Amino acid sequence: MRVTTGRDISPGVIAPDADRPSPTARDWLAQQLSAQSERWRLWAPVAMGLGCAAYFALRSEPPVWPLWIAAAVSVACTAMAWSRGTWRIIPFTLVAFAVFGLLVAKLRSDAVAAPTAEASQGPIGIEGWVVDVSSPGSRGARVMLAPTWMQGVAASDIPHRLSLSLRDEAVRPGTPVSIRAIVNPPPGPASPGAFDFGRNAWFQSVGGSALAITPPRPIILPDPPWRLRLRLAINAMRFDLGRRIVARLGPEMGGIATAMVTGHEAWVNPADEQAMRDSGLAHILSISGLHMAIVGGFVFFAVRLGVAAWPWLVLRVPGKKVAAGAGIAAVGLYLVVSGAPPPAERAAVVAWVAFAAILLDRRAISMNALALAAVIVLLRRPESVVQPGFQMSFAATAALVALAEVWPARLKEIDVPWPIAAIQKVGSWVFAALAASFVAGLATGPFAMQHFNRSAVYGLFANLAVAPISSFVMMPSLAVGAVMEAFGWGGPALWLAGQSVGWMMDIGRFTAGLPGAVATIPSAPALALPTAFVGLLFVCLWQGRLRWLGMPLACAVLLWPRPSAPDVWINEQGTNLAVRSADTAVLMRPRVGLFGADIWSRRRGLILDTEGGERACRRSWCSLNVGEDRWAVWFGRRGPNLGQVAELCAGSTGVVVRAEVPFLPEDCTGVLVLDGRDMAHGSAELWRTGTGWDGQWARDLQGDRPWAVEP
Repeated sequence: MRVTTGRDISPGVIAPDADRPSPTARDWLAQQLSAQSERWRLWAPVAMGLGCAAYFALRSEPPVWPLWIAAAVSVACTAMAWSRGTWRIIPFTLVAFAVFGLLVAKLRSDAVAAPTAEASQGPIGIEGWVVDVSSPGSRGARVMLAPTWMQGVAASDIPHRLSLSLRDEAVRPGTPVSIRAIVNPPPGPASPGAFDFGRNAWFQSVGGSALAITPPRPIILPDPPWRLRLRLAINAMRFDLGRRIVARLGPEMGGIATAMVTGHEAWVNPADEQAMRDSGLAHILSISGLHMAIVGGFVFFAVRLGVAAWPWLVLRVPGKKVAAGAGIAAVGLYLVVSGAPPPAERAAVVAWVAFAAILLDRRAISMNALALAAVIVLLRRPESVVQPGFQMSFAATAALVALAEVWPARLKEIDVPWPIAAIQKVGSWVFAALAASFVAGLATGPFAMQHFNRSAVYGLFANLAVAPISSFVMMPSLAVGAVMEAFGWGGPALWLAGQSVGWMMDIGRFTAGLPGAVATIPSAPALALPTAFVGLLFVCLWQGRLRWLGMPLACAVLLWPRPSAPDVWINEQGTNLAVRSADTAVLMRPRVGLFGADIWSRRRGLILDTEGGERACRRSWCSLNVGEDRWAVWFGRRGPNLGQVAELCAGSTGVVVRAEVPFLPEDCTGVLVLDGRDMAHGSAELWRTGTGWDGQWARDLQGDRPWAVEP
C-alpha cells in the first residue's frame, strides 16, 4: 500500500523542496519577534524605571496634575488597545508604565518632604533622640539624631533627622542627648555631575549634618511617638547585639562580623575596609542580595532537610512549601536585625518574591519573578533607580538569571564510580562559579566604573576564593551565632564565624596587595550609563541571536570618549580647591574636604596630590602655586577688606572668596575672582580657554529641585 501526503513521492526518491521559498530576512525577523511573545512583559519594569529616572533627570520640579492627566490618558489608550487586540498593546503598555514611573517618583518626593536645616553661624544647642549608629566618619563616630529642639529654630522648621558626627564613641540608640554642634544643610554633589548626596538625604528625610563641639550629655525627654519608639527599641537591640559580637570576637573580626549582621560599620577598621574595597570584596560588608540569599537559602534547605528526615511529618506537610515559609520568616527577621537599609530592603523583596513563587508552585528563579520584584521596589522606593546599589544588584541578578536560562542541562550518567562522579561535580561547581562571577562582574562593571571610578583587577579571583567560605561557613555561622547570642549561647558559632572572617580578610589583604590591584577609570558623560543599562537589559531579556545587538550599548561606559579634565576644582563651600598639572590634581588644603576632592579626582581620572605645589597659609586664607599659576582661597566666614582682596589678587591667576565681595580693587584686574554669590551654585569645575575661563557649577546641573539646597 502506498501512502502519500499531497505529493507523489516515489520509493527511494527524496523530492527536493524546489517549490518551497527560502526564508527571507523579513521572515527571519518575524521569527525573532515571535520568540518574544512571552518576554514583552519583562520590559514593563524597565519602562517604569526609565520613567522614574526621567523624573530625576528634569532640571525643574514638575507639577503633579499634568502627570495625573498623562497617566490617565496612557491607561485609557492601553485599555482600548487591549480591548481591540491590536499590535499597539505593547507600545501603549510600555508608555503607560513609563508615565506611571514618573508619577510615582513625583508622589514619593512630595511624600518625604521635610524641613532642611540652614547653616548655623556657630555652635548651637540641640536636643533629641539618638536613632541609630551610622558608619564611622572622618572625625569620629556618626549617629542619626531625631532632634526635638534646636536653638533659634522654630518647631515647624526642625529637621526630622540630622546626621551627627561625634568626637567620641557612638552613643547607644534610644538615648536622649543634648549637645552643641555646628549645623549645615545636606551636602550637594562633590563636583558637577557627581553623586548627589543631598538628593539621597532628601528621600531619607535627613535635613542636614551636624558636627558636635561638646560631648553628648544624657537628658530626660518626653516619650517619642510610638513609631519612633519602636524604631529606637529595634536599633538599641541591634546595637547591643553588635557590641556583644565585638566583645566575643574582638574589634578586628568582630567589627566586620557586626557589619554583616546588624549593618553597623562603626567598629570596622578603615584599613580593613580599604583592603576589602581594593580586592573587590567590599560588597560583603554591605547587607544586600548575597546575604539575604545565603541566610534565606540556608534556612530553606535546613528546614526542608529537617522535614524530609522526619517520616511522620514528610507524609503530612509539603516540605518544600514549609521551607519556603521559613525562608520568608528568616529574611524578614534578618531585615529587622540589619536595620532595613535600602539595599537590604531591595534584597528582601527579591527573596520574598522567590519564596512566594515556590508557595504558588512557580519557578523561584526566573525573569518574571525578577521583574515583579523590580516593580515592587520601584513602587516602594522609586529613588532607588538612580542609586548604584539598585542598578548593580538588578543588573547582576538579571545577568545571572539569563545565564541560568541558557545553561545546558547536565545529563546524569548511570553507574559512574563515586570518585569520578565527585570530581565531575566539583569541576561543574567550579566552572559554574567561575561563569557566574565572570557574568556578574561584567554586568556590574559599567556601574562600578561610572559611580566609583575603580575596578578591582583581581576581584573575580578574590570573590571565587571567598565564595565557599561565605556561603557555607561564614554567613550560616553568623546567622546561627546571632540568634544564639540573644540567649548567651552564641560562643561556638561566633568563634567559627570569626575564623572564617579571618580567612576572608587574609584573602582580601593578599589580593589588595598585588601589583596593579586597582585600576582607576574616569567617568563617562552622564548619557553613557543609561545607554549601557538598556544595552545590558537587552542582552538579558531578548530571546535569540539579536540579543547581541545590545553588547555595543552595554559597553558604552567603557567605550564612550572622555572629555578633557578640568584645570581647577572648587569645593562646595568655596574653602578649598585643586589645580590640575598633567594627570595630577594638587590640593591646596589637604585636611579640608578631602572626601570630595578624592571623589572629583577619581571621576576625572587624576591622581590626587596633597603635598605638591608651593603653599602659604594664614589665619583666613591660603595660596597655592602650581607651575605658573597661583590660586588663593579666602575661607573665613567674615569677608576680607579691600586691602586683603588686593593682597589675594596680587600675582594670582584666580581668587576664591567664601563670603561676598562687594567691590574689587584695581589689583584684581585680569584676575578671575569668584565670591560667595558664585559659590551659592555649589562645587565648580573650571577649564582654561583661549580667551579666559569656562566654568560649570553643580547647582546648574541639579536644576531647581527640592533637594538642591544652597551650601
